Amino acid sequence: MEKKFRLLFVCLGNICRSPAAEGVMQRIVAERGLEHRFEIDSAGTYGGHAGDLPDRRMRVHARRRGYDLTHRSRRVTGDDLEQFDLIVGMDSSNVYDLRSMAATVEETAKIVPMGRFIRRFPHYDYVPDPYYEGSEGFELVLDLLEDSCEALLDFILAEKL
Repeated sequence: MEKKFRLLFVCLGNICRSPAAEGVMQRIVAERGLEHRFEIDSAGTYGGHAGDLPDRRMRVHARRRGYDLTHRSRRVTGDDLEQFDLIVGMDSSNVYDLRSMAATVEETAKIVPMGRFIRRFPHYDYVPDPYYEGSEGFELVLDLLEDSCEALLDFILAEKL
């Protein structure tokens, strides 16, 4: 049995962007028939929402696109940095926080910004937090994630597997 590629998405509270990225990537991986090759999870740099479902507004917008977000929020741990193969931060603050947690050069090398994979939205180099936004903020996040998760999967298949 081949080892699964372990992918972790990280945002601040693990209630909007990273669980949405997890859901989007799970669907893309399944559509390509690759679910047996991946383990996909999400976490937050802040633990104040630990155990909570994703934000209700994100679940509503995601459900309209066919995503069922059932992940329970959790805080990223040092073990995550050791055990996951790639750790994707939604914005520069998340990436900075993750890099400050990294104990080794190898762990630091696993941390990449999601903005690196955004292709169709040239005005964005990160995935903005929709928490204090209206509906358009949640829709934008889903648009950015659908785009960047496709590119991220292509990158993993070409460079990491």
